Amino acid sequence: MSDAVDVPRHVAIVMDGNGRWAMRRGKPRSYGHQAGSDALKRTIEAAIRRDIEVLTVFAFSCENWRRPRTEVRKLLDLFLKALNKDVRELHQHGVRINFIGGRSVFNPSLRNGMAQAEQLTCRNQRLQLNVAVNYSGRSDIVAAARRIAAKAATGNLAAEDLTEEHLGEELTLACLPSPDLFIRTGGEKRLSNFLLWQIAYTELYFSEVLWPDFGAEALDEALMDYAGRERRFGGLSQVQSA
Repeated sequence: MSDAVDVPRHVAIVMDGNGRWAMRRGKPRSYGHQAGSDALKRTIEAAIRRDIEVLTVFAFSCENWRRPRTEVRKLLDLFLKALNKDVRELHQHGVRINFIGGRSVFNPSLRNGMAQAEQLTCRNQRLQLNVAVNYSGRSDIVAAARRIAAKAATGNLAAEDLTEEHLGEELTLACLPSPDLFIRTGGEKRLSNFLLWQIAYTELYFSEVLWPDFGAEALDEALMDYAGRERRFGGLSQVQSA
C-alpha cells in the first residue's frame, strides 16, 4: 500500500465467518475460531505497520450466549489461552490492550487474565487494541443514559442542559476518536449491535472474505476503499462547495 494513502486513525472490525470457514473444510466451528485468532494476530501486525492508532474488534457479543454451550465454552477457552500466550508478544510490539463489555459473567481466571493484560500493556502507545467481549452497543447507550439520569437525580445536570457531548462522555471509548472505518468480514451487511453511537459517521466497508482468511492484503483493500471516499459529515462535497 502506498504511503500516500490516507490511513484512518481508528478502525473497528466485526470478525465474522469463522464457523462457515470451518464448515467448508469439514471441520468443527472451534477450528474456525482458532484460525480466526491467527487472523487477528496478522491484522494487528498489519495495523501496526500501517500506523493505525486504534483497532477495536468485536470478539464476543451479548447475543453470542445464544450459541450452543459447547461452542461458547470452547470459544472462551480459546480466548483465555490467547491471553496467556499472546499478550507478552503484543506487549513487546507496543500494543496497549483494553477490554470493553461486561466482565462479571466470565469466570475468575478469564477476568484475571483480562486485568493482567491491561495492566501489563497500559503504558504502550504503538497501537491501542480494544477487544469487545460480552458487549452490546444498545447496552452501552443504556448504561450511559443511566449515569446521566443519576446525575440529573442528584441535581448535577439539568435535563434541559443535556447534550450529545454529555451522553458521549459516558459511553465506552469516550476518550478515543470515533472509528473512521468499520469493517465487517464474511459477506454480511449488518452492524450487529456494535458501537452503535460511535459509528454514526464512520465509513462502512463490507468484505466477502471470511475472517480466518483476513490479513494484510484484505486490510489494504479496505484502506484503499476508505482512501477513495470523501468524508463530509453532513456538509457539502469539495466539488459542490467549489
